[in-house]
Amino acid sequence: MDLISGLSLGIQTAVTTEGLLFCLIGVTVGMLIGVLPGIGPLAAVAMLLPVTYHLQPMSALIMLAGIFYGAQYGGSTASILLNLPGTSTTAVTAIDGYPMTKQGRGGVALFITTITSFAGGCFAIVLLMSFAPKLGQMALAFSSAEYFSIMLLGLVAAATMSLGSPIKGILAVVAGLLLSTIGIDSTSGEVRYTFGLLRLQDGINLVAMAMGLFGVAEILKNAGTPERPKGTISKVRMRDLIPTREDLRLAVKPTVRGSIVGSFIGVLPGAGPTLAAFLAYAIEKRSSKTPERFGRGAIEGISAPEAANNASTQAAFIPTLALGIPGDATMAVLMGAMLIHGIVPRPELFTTNPDLFWGLVVSFWIGNLMLLILNIPLIGVWVRILTVPKRVLFPLIIFFICVGVYSVNNSAFDVYVVIAFGLIGYIMSQYGYPPAPMLMGFILGPLLEQHFRRALLFSRGDMATFIERPISATFLVLTVLLIASIAVPFLRRKRTA
Repeated sequence: MDLISGLSLGIQTAVTTEGLLFCLIGVTVGMLIGVLPGIGPLAAVAMLLPVTYHLQPMSALIMLAGIFYGAQYGGSTASILLNLPGTSTTAVTAIDGYPMTKQGRGGVALFITTITSFAGGCFAIVLLMSFAPKLGQMALAFSSAEYFSIMLLGLVAAATMSLGSPIKGILAVVAGLLLSTIGIDSTSGEVRYTFGLLRLQDGINLVAMAMGLFGVAEILKNAGTPERPKGTISKVRMRDLIPTREDLRLAVKPTVRGSIVGSFIGVLPGAGPTLAAFLAYAIEKRSSKTPERFGRGAIEGISAPEAANNASTQAAFIPTLALGIPGDATMAVLMGAMLIHGIVPRPELFTTNPDLFWGLVVSFWIGNLMLLILNIPLIGVWVRILTVPKRVLFPLIIFFICVGVYSVNNSAFDVYVVIAFGLIGYIMSQYGYPPAPMLMGFILGPLLEQHFRRALLFSRGDMATFIERPISATFLVLTVLLIASIAVPFLRRKRTA
């Protein structure tokens, strides 16, 4: 299907009353979640996943995707006005955004972030339209051996490229893989690792696990932080939002570079928008002729990371839709939502469900346009919401999490699972173990096992099939190189000590 035909099909699919409504709901909720410190898009998508069970698959994906990229827009508001990042991806925005607020230019900073976020998102959507179908066509030649190898590469990449210790990331992935084996084996029918609990025969509930790891754990982690950040909330008037011609000139090139960096990072499994934002900021500071301006209110210091994190968010859909490999943990939850609705992300998706792909693409254009229009007028609303005490806000969130997960299967056991994984996620964060690789291991575990068994079945048990096929061997070599990049420095440090 050519580009024009695809866009025409996407418009017919997405530009409906239901599609526009859920797109608006998604981006608005995403902005709200982005503004609220400590929650983030991952927890929001996990918490609202049960709501989508009652929706059509297209509407559900449009809303969840809107929450994902909408949170990147909203996160910059608290970062700039209060030096309190709404999401981890906007932490770097506070470095130059908050100094601009103290200089009385917070409105200009918010306007620049809105424009650059829109530009970065649009750049990545163009790449998604151009390369995802072609990547899918190339992947049609993949057998189970190639799928196993690329999934293994994606999991190792998720562990090694995430922020924090790569060793701890790998351990988290392994834990997720082990948890995915709980329940009835789909091949043999044997019951595995249920410890006699009938509720575990169908495995651990994905929604309960995600809500616990990222919703409850984040609330526990932020419950002890001060109610109000230092400093005052800036009053932003519309006339304060207009940047100068010099501001716009300084923002153009960093926006382009940030969009390129973010799109590249977004395609890599496990990298995510946080890494894209920090890398874009580092590149701008290093390439600047006046690096001393950074940290004191440099326009480049907000335009590059904002373009990068939004481009990364949109680009993460490329490996997810084309190969079934989530770009980051939030994409892993979105992939879980697709599987729940009977949609399997794979190369055939572009030919068997073209309306789904092109409908999503068109919804991205619409959602980004909505965010561009809504972001500035709603700044005053977001600022007022930031004044809601945590003792009121956090119990409400916990209540809705419990109600949401109970409504999935009408099971009190799932509520206990949420609480258990909330405690597990909190303990992991305290000891520096990233929960995102665990979730990716849990979601990809069954697919990894399925393709591993199928490859061995076709080769009559010959393990050499994974290295005899050139594409599979290439992915395995890359996996070994990633592991070596961790092991070699670790052994050197140990030898030196």
